[in-house]
Amino acid sequence: MRLQDILAVKGTTVFTTSPDVSLAEAIRQMVEHNIGSMLVCQRDLTIGEHLVGIVTERDMLRCFAMGNCDLKQLKVADIMTSKLITAKPTDSVTDLMGVMTTHRIRHVPILSGERLVGMVSIGDLLKAQHDHLMVENQFMRDYIQS
Repeated sequence: MRLQDILAVKGTTVFTTSPDVSLAEAIRQMVEHNIGSMLVCQRDLTIGEHLVGIVTERDMLRCFAMGNCDLKQLKVADIMTSKLITAKPTDSVTDLMGVMTTHRIRHVPILSGERLVGMVSIGDLLKAQHDHLMVENQFMRDYIQS
């Protein structure tokens, strides 16, 4: 199974924010959309929008744990993860699960070339694997009973 199969079912909607947005606004947006992370994109008049990072619930918790986390003063750029691990639509679910486990990450942007085409979470991958196993299981049951 490929990531493009997951995106075909789940959709390609991705919520993004700007690196200049306050943490308070980023938290508001994440709560509004019921999401655990947002991709951070820089808008440029000449090259358009490009991916510069990701901000996650974990980034927010790390900020709070360090103490001085003024939600209105700090910007997304101050706490975001800028070294991104990305995947391609043609990558396999199994391979990406290994990468996510190794790097202890829960959200991965999916890029086709330089273009953002979606995002998957570890939950999306587990659901896809579970659904696939249920279909195989049913096929085997039908085969055995026939």
